Amino acid sequence: FGSPYREQECYKNISITKNAHDGSFCAVNSKFLAVVTETSGGGSFLVVLLSEVGRIDASHPRITGHRGPVVDLKFNPFNENEIASCSDDGTVKIWHLPNDGLKIDTCQWKIDLHGHQRRVDYIEWHPTAE
Repeated sequence: FGSPYREQECYKNISITKNAHDGSFCAVNSKFLAVVTETSGGGSFLVVLLSEVGRIDASHPRITGHRGPVVDLKFNPFNENEIASCSDDGTVKIWHLPNDGLKIDTCQWKIDLHGHQRRVDYIEWHPTAE
């Protein structure tokens, strides 16, 4: 029925979040893999190129702009270089990813949607409108 992936074709050494939420702790498109990581004092997530298989260095750059844990991630279906994240801090942020991936930690979002009174649990892009 299938065969397991070889170790060199997998992503290793990624410390995923232990927060129990109903959102997605990871997202993938044809270019990138994004994973909410375990951190203290705020939310962050890791974005790696799909071609970066193998052991991911613990110091790999992260996106760190939320004040609370990240609870959901979604890539823009019309732009592979945009990802949205939402958080316990009541914000939704849209981030631009360079074509060659992150080289340094970033907390510079493209758009910040704030004003929610409570945590934002889920995000979704409009399915047909860019």
